Amino acid sequence: MKSNIDNNEFREGLEELSQHYSRIIELLGEDPSREGLLKTPMRVAKAMQVLTRGYEMDAHKVLTDALFREDYSQMVIVKDIDFFSLCEHHMLPFYGKVHVAYIPNGYITGLSKVARVVDIYSHRLQVQERMTLQIRQCIEETLHPLGVMVVVEARHMCMQMRGVEKQNSVTTTSEFSGAFNQAKTRQEFMNLINRES
Repeated sequence: MKSNIDNNEFREGLEELSQHYSRIIELLGEDPSREGLLKTPMRVAKAMQVLTRGYEMDAHKVLTDALFREDYSQMVIVKDIDFFSLCEHHMLPFYGKVHVAYIPNGYITGLSKVARVVDIYSHRLQVQERMTLQIRQCIEETLHPLGVMVVVEARHMCMQMRGVEKQNSVTTTSEFSGAFNQAKTRQEFMNLINRES
C-alpha cells in the first residue's frame, strides 16, 4: 500500500514510527482501528518529528550565517523567547521563556538568530538544565563574546499532570560566563529582564 506521506517534509522512519504508535495505543487498552484513532498513529509520528526537529539543525551555523563585524560592546538582550520542549524523562512538554544576553567582542549576530538557537535546542528530548547550558555554550563558542548569560523559566507538565501534581510551580535555571561572573553585571541583566516593557 502506497503512503501519501510527503517524504520531503518529514524525516526517514516516519512510517515505522507510526506503526509503533499504533502498537502503543493497543497496549494502552484502545483499539487503533477505531474510527477516531485510525489516523492517530501517523498524526503522532508527524508531531514527534516536528517536536524533535532540532536534531537535524546546526545551531552554530545559524549564528554564523548572520555574523556581522560591529564595535558595540554593551549588553545585547533578547528576552521573553517562548519555547516548548519535551522532557526526556517522561516525554511530556515543558514550556516557558528564555532570556539571553551577551556582550559583543567585535561581532554581533542577527537578533532572530538567538531565538532560532533556542528553538533548535528546545526541539530535542531535553532537561531544562542541559538546554540552558547548550544555549550559553553555542553563543559563547560561535560569537566569542565578552560574556553570555541565559535564564530559562519553565513549567513542566511532568510535575503538573503526574507525580506531585503541582500546577503553579516554575523552574528557573541560569548559565553565565565571562563578564557575567561579576555579580553587578548579572544583576543588571536580571533588572532589565524583570522590568516591565
